[in-house]
Amino acid sequence: MSSLFKRNRKLLVFFGVFSIITLSAFYMVLKPRKSLPVYNPSDINPELVDTTIQHIALNHTIADFAFKNQNGKIITQKEYEDKIYVADFFFTTCKTICPRMTNNMVWLQNKIKNNPHVKLVSFSVTPDIDSVSVLKKYAVQKGVIDSKWNLLTGNKKDIYYLARTSFLVVKTGKPEELYDMVHTENFVLVDRKKRIRGYYDGTNLNGPTEEGVKNISQLLEDIEFLCTEKD
Repeated sequence: MSSLFKRNRKLLVFFGVFSIITLSAFYMVLKPRKSLPVYNPSDINPELVDTTIQHIALNHTIADFAFKNQNGKIITQKEYEDKIYVADFFFTTCKTICPRMTNNMVWLQNKIKNNPHVKLVSFSVTPDIDSVSVLKKYAVQKGVIDSKWNLLTGNKKDIYYLARTSFLVVKTGKPEELYDMVHTENFVLVDRKKRIRGYYDGTNLNGPTEEGVKNISQLLEDIEFLCTEKD
């Protein structure tokens, strides 16, 4: 038996290596490839989408914008050209979900701060209160890195319009209160082509999630995936 094994050792080793390679190849072929959807207005809860665009099912992108950041600089989408970025809507005096959202955005900032392909942006839904100086103080308190994260303020109607027709994240109040914004906890992931690629619970860093809802740790994974996406 021993001599038989010795005589056929090379053949057995060959078949062993061949089997491992073959099984690995089958695994790579059959393994589901990660992908992220591209979101359009027709995919989103209508409560969060302006009625004028709820029918759009293809080619939705984030519209151009121009608002002042915490340093008084006018920020446009040129700042995010060819970048992957995460957006949210908040206000500095919020005492409910905003502190958790901001803390989680700080966590995310620290994870991506050395990645030149990724940036962050937060739009104030109470820009009449959140002036440039207020945003600057808030940014300093939270440890915002200016080169990675813009806190934006400007005309409330313009911010609301962007939220309802581009990012698809803000509920309205009563019909007669068209520009009373009730912002959600959503973080929005935008790819290099200005397309929405995901929504995430900005209050949930890494805890359990409901079906169809992702947390911020999963957002980080998806950012890393988009950084390698070829499409």
